[in-house]
Amino acid sequence: LASRQSFWAELNAARLDHKNVVRIVAASTCAPGNQDSLGTIIMEYVGNSTLDHVIYGTGCVTAKRKDDQLSIAQCLGYSCDIMAGLVFLHSHLIVHLDLKPANIFITEHNVCKIGD
Repeated sequence: LASRQSFWAELNAARLDHKNVVRIVAASTCAPGNQDSLGTIIMEYVGNSTLDHVIYGTGCVTAKRKDDQLSIAQCLGYSCDIMAGLVFLHSHLIVHLDLKPANIFITEHNVCKIGD
């Protein structure tokens, strides 16, 4: 029941549009007969870079040296993007429940988008 409610809550979020939230493009409640699934949600492609990659130098971002740090301007920009996305979600009574650096995507234009 909880997973079904979560699935429908995600579908309801599909109507929302904000520059700092990954957009839902399509959804389907159809699933192959042999899978125990409520359906599929297709989200916009925002690239494969996350805040986790930037902070820890993992994944697609070239590994950073231990002494490399984000600039204050980058930190503030990322923080403002994340806060703007959270304010938008909360204004629509949506709570993310799994907010972490790996769920903050960074676009090719260096904009943070909250996703999952």
